[in-house]
Formats: sequence, C-alpha cells, structure tokens
Amino acid sequence: MPENWATAWTASAQGPYPYGRETAQPDLSNVFPNPDRGAYSQSFRMIVRPDIWGAQARIRLSNAHGTMPINFESVFVGHHLMSSAIFPHSNRQVSFKGSKKITIPAGHWHTSDPVELDFIKNTEDPLLAGQKLAVSFHINGQSGPMTYHAKALQTSYLSHHNSGDFCASEEEIAFPYSTTSWFFLDALDMKMDKPAKVILVFGDSISDGSGSTINGYDRWPDVVARRLNAKYGNRVSLINQGIGGNQILGPQGNTFPEDRLGGISALDRLDRDVISMSAVSTVIWLEGINDLGFSNASSDDIFDGINQGVKIMRQKIPGVRVIGATLTSALNATTSGHGRRTVDKHRRAFNERVRSTDIFDGIIDFDGVTIDINDGRLRPEMVPNSSIGGPGDLLHPNRIGYQAMGMAVNIDELLGKQN
Repeated sequence: MPENWATAWTASAQGPYPYGRETAQPDLSNVFPNPDRGAYSQSFRMIVRPDIWGAQARIRLSNAHGTMPINFESVFVGHHLMSSAIFPHSNRQVSFKGSKKITIPAGHWHTSDPVELDFIKNTEDPLLAGQKLAVSFHINGQSGPMTYHAKALQTSYLSHHNSGDFCASEEEIAFPYSTTSWFFLDALDMKMDKPAKVILVFGDSISDGSGSTINGYDRWPDVVARRLNAKYGNRVSLINQGIGGNQILGPQGNTFPEDRLGGISALDRLDRDVISMSAVSTVIWLEGINDLGFSNASSDDIFDGINQGVKIMRQKIPGVRVIGATLTSALNATTSGHGRRTVDKHRRAFNERVRSTDIFDGIIDFDGVTIDINDGRLRPEMVPNSSIGGPGDLLHPNRIGYQAMGMAVNIDELLGKQN
C-alpha cells in the first residue's frame, strides 16, 4: 500500500546568505561574522507552520547553494511554544537513513526518515490550525555559504557563533538571536491517513509576501490556505514557493549570487521547487513582473516562458492542474524599472493573453481586484507598507491588497470542483 505523504510547508532555497531580498532582518554580523564561511559550530531553530498535520513528519535540508559539504547533526522536531522555546517533552530526534547525522554535499539536499509526532493526539483537531513546529539542527564545523530563504516574514532563532549543540534543549536561552529568514530547511512533509491534495503557489515577491506583516501570515496564499482549511479541513495543503525578485527567464544558475538576489530562474527551479514536492495536484503560477522590470522582456517573452514551464509540469506531474494569474500593476513603482509605462503596456498585454489562452485549467484575475481604474496604479488603500511602515512602493500590495487577492481565488476551481 502506498504511503500518503503530502508537503505541508516549503520555503524555496533561493541563494546563499546574505544575497536575497530580506524584510526586517536583524543585524546578524555577530552571528555570522564572515558570510562566506557561514555558520561554525552553532545551532539553528527554524519555526515553521504546517498547513496540514499528520502522525509522522519528514524534513528536507538543503545545501543547494553551498560550496562545500555541510555536517548536520542533532536534528530535532518539536512543538513550538513561543519565542525559541518548545513545549516540554515534545522534542523528537530526526534521523537520516538511520543515522543521527548527515553530510550533505554542495548543490544537494536530503530528506529525513519519518519522525513520529506522538505529541499530536488528534491530527483532525481544528485547534491545530496555526500551530507551529520548531526544527532544530546543529552545524558541526564550518558550513561555508549558507542556503537560505531570505523573506520568511516569520521569526526563527539562532545560537551564538561557535557555541555548540543545543538542539535537544526545549528552553529558549541557548537561541538568543532572531532572524526573519529560514536557513537550510526548505520543505516539510506529513504522512496522512488518507491521500491529501497539495496546492503549490509558484512565483515572486507578490506571493512571497513583500509588504505584508511579520508573523501575521497575511500573504495572499495564507488567505487562500485559511479558506481551504475552513472548507476542506486537514485534506488540502497550500504551500508557497514564491521568491522575492524571482524571474521566469533568468538569471542562470552560474550568475554571481550578488547578481541573482531573486534566485535562479523559475524554469531552472521547477524540478527542485515544484516537481519534487509530494502530492502536488495544483500549481498557481503568478509571475512575470520582474522579467519586465529587470530584464526588459516583452509580454510575448514571459508568456512563452510560462507556456514552456506548463508543458514541463504537465509532463512530469501527470494530471496536475495549472492555474494562471494576471499580474498586478506596478505603474509608477519606486523599485528598479518596474514603474515605467512600457512595462505597464507589456503587463496589460500579458494579462490579456492569460485571460484568453487555453493553456491553463483556470485563471485568477488578481489585476482586476487590485487596480485603480482611474489611474492604472494599485488602489491607494493597498499601497502603504504593512511590515516596516512607510508609504509603500506601488509594486507590492499591503495586507489589504493581499486580502483582496486571496478572496479573489475560487477555491473549488483549485481542486477541479464546481461551486
């Protein structure tokens, strides 16, 4: 009988620290004195919120953007309490092929053995919604460049440089530093008693949540996830593989890290971030504005790139549903070249192709619910930044804008059902 594994949380491994588009990152110069050398004999406690719950879990650790093998030891999963503390008696050790440690070569990632979440008494308990896990691991020796997801918009915790192994501890004192990024950990699966469906959001900073709130879970995918959970309970997982600054067509993987803050291209990361995830049934692809703003691509260029990606997904994930999405306005944006009228012209042309094509199983008109029809920009109430204050950049919607986007999604269509 096949095992029913489903991905419950993800964070795309976008690049080596600190080359990413972070939000509200504390000064980590005391934690990582030399980013090229990375971590040294220290412990990480990454806080994640699964979208569904099972009796067993497995995690994936990634050295995708490293340059040397990394020795991971003393890996634990526990029920997060608050700050960097774990609920007493809930910390469980994780193994890799039966070993309590694993060395992951540069450019690779590895999934753990299943670990029992026996502190969860009823996986169908609605009160589990919003509960978090603390994934702790120790780096033995030097890590070299650290694979990370820059814009977690979620607080996690770190120990002192050269402080040793504190991963078995359920107390908070050994993890004094906070971070708003996720390091090394890029996926978590749950073993379900029945098959679950996984909806994967693929895209850039609009999905990654730029402009929303730290620890608020106010990205538009979070809004959709709550709606799905309310209707379908513990049977549908929504995972987010957005990367701030990501593009469809470039840059290539051999580009210097400082020149690819948004990670490698969407087409190049399809296998790692979409196809290798467990039980993916639907992919929502919202992307293209960075190709227009950074690279002067045309609407035809980005549509052709998406068409290519859709064909790859359909070939490698039989029966997958692919949902297209219109691009929200960036007119007059203060970031890079996104605000130009030529970009907006191509954005509108791309949106018309999305609305009329037959390559998707459905579309979501995000543009229609966020645009100010009077001037073509984001609606004014959707502009001020919700995370760090300030006027906003006219590219990234705020909490209000993301709520509108999340409510614009037909959640039944995601599953191929009729209202």
